Amino acid sequence: MAVWDDLVGQSKVEEQLSAAARDADTFVTAHATGQPVPEASKMTHAWLFTGPPGSGRATAARAFAAALQCVSPDRALGGAPGCGFCDGCHTTLIGTHADVEIIRTDLLSIGVKETRALVRRAQLSPAGGRWQIIVMEDADRLTEGAGNVLLKAVEEPAPRTVWLLCAPSLEDVLPTIRSRCRHLTLRTPPVEAVADLLVRRDGIEPEAAHAAARATQGHIDRARRLATDERARARRSVVLKLPLRVGDVGGCLKAAQELVDAAAEDAKQAAEEVDVKETEELKAALGATQGGRMPRGTAGAMKELEDRQKRRRTRTQRDSLDLALTDLTGFYRDVLALQLRSTTALANTDVRDAIERIAADTTPERTLRRIEAVLACREALDRNVAPLLAVEAMTMSLRG
Repeated sequence: MAVWDDLVGQSKVEEQLSAAARDADTFVTAHATGQPVPEASKMTHAWLFTGPPGSGRATAARAFAAALQCVSPDRALGGAPGCGFCDGCHTTLIGTHADVEIIRTDLLSIGVKETRALVRRAQLSPAGGRWQIIVMEDADRLTEGAGNVLLKAVEEPAPRTVWLLCAPSLEDVLPTIRSRCRHLTLRTPPVEAVADLLVRRDGIEPEAAHAAARATQGHIDRARRLATDERARARRSVVLKLPLRVGDVGGCLKAAQELVDAAAEDAKQAAEEVDVKETEELKAALGATQGGRMPRGTAGAMKELEDRQKRRRTRTQRDSLDLALTDLTGFYRDVLALQLRSTTALANTDVRDAIERIAADTTPERTLRRIEAVLACREALDRNVAPLLAVEAMTMSLRG
């Protein structure tokens, strides 16, 4: 299985990355054998992958990193880097390669301290003799200070260092950074391609795979979760009933409270096991005595961990709310499609009755205003507005 097999519906991007990987392999081979290095090359030291959520930005970056680290003997016979089976490919894809650092954050942002540590890592020579690769899956979460720290490293990279940055759009990255990166744009993959991936890789039944891919409109990770997680299906079902529950003020406020409470419960469940494990490991590392008594001078470290866990819970709650709002936007998108007699296939066929009812009772203009209300709620959450206030304002705007 080649490293590109999980890159769904991105043939143009795959072609560009494959060509760059071949040129990178030629560069490394030439250096190792003392041969002249070709001047023309599609390889560069900094890349920026952008595309809508679910398009596979991080998947493309990891696949490219694996191709750069490929040590398959077939390369000497003209084979393309990125076999997917050699030690370089395998360890990169599972995240254990010594020269590949994959950065993903479960917090709201990536700060200066973490970025400086990455920059120091990027100055090291590769242990395996090929490339030192930094994959930053959430480059859009860099603070302004962290972005300025990263800029210096991107401007003056070490000879064998490659930066692979991922973000939803160009606007989410500092102009000074994106101007120094080669830009690749990924598209939302077709529903059929996502369904085929779920069947082929995850062993999901074809009917369930297609239903999940259609419901998430080609978002690969969400489709996999919807097809395999009963709780995710139950939560989506509750969200899609919300448009029928906002007929009066009381219904709006109750629906908003339940939506926020469900997101908070998701965050709590996701954090409980991880928080306990992290806390126990830190206590052990700091030398906690029998009975959990902590040595003097360790309160600061424990407080820092608690603050980090709190920020992570906040991020998880917002991600859960954002997922619900995405489902709600898809519902009204289907309503608008019916109202405009569009030939576009409905995403939420399992609630077609509710979609038809609301489509018949309102106008396209009203549906557009409701979609705008959902988008405004997402923007308010991004600006750190209290979740309950933002969601209550949205449900009041959805009221018929």
